[in-house]
Amino acid sequence: MIHITKVRSEQQIADVVALAQEIWKEHYLPIVGQEQIDYMLEKFQSEGAISTQLSDGYEYYSVTYNGHNAGYMAVISNVSESSLMISKIYVRKSNRGCGLGKQMLEFAEALCQQRKIMKIWLTVNKYNNHSIEWYSQVGFTNTGPIIQDIGGGFVMDDFRMEKSIQHIMGFRQFMLRGFEKA
Repeated sequence: MIHITKVRSEQQIADVVALAQEIWKEHYLPIVGQEQIDYMLEKFQSEGAISTQLSDGYEYYSVTYNGHNAGYMAVISNVSESSLMISKIYVRKSNRGCGLGKQMLEFAEALCQQRKIMKIWLTVNKYNNHSIEWYSQVGFTNTGPIIQDIGGGFVMDDFRMEKSIQHIMGFRQFMLRGFEKA
């Protein structure tokens, strides 16, 4: 059973940091290399970085599957642009293929429904072919390349992907109420 819980406590932040360390090192090593992974984990996924992001309006959610930490996601709403950015959406390797990513995306879509947001967007590394294919399969469109200088001599060389949100009431609203606990 999946549970999606809003991250609020120091322990929850520490759990996300541990997941980030595991997932990023396994997934991104062949794409960006160890030096950039270490830099990005410290800059974006350390306890201090996540605490700052939370105070700046990001929302983090931890995902448990059958009672074990399985993944996490971070989103930030931009009401004036009617958009929700999925900043992070990660599933532990041992839990991939169980439908968790799809349920996390449905949760994000339910947030959009609740907030009357019309578009979800994210960035994905240009060489992360499996993720690009998955996002395309679940309705995202590649809107083009985006290169962002992240400091330390590193850049994020990504594609921006977007998905329009259909506003239908009912099931997704029910899902959001069922997922958001604690």
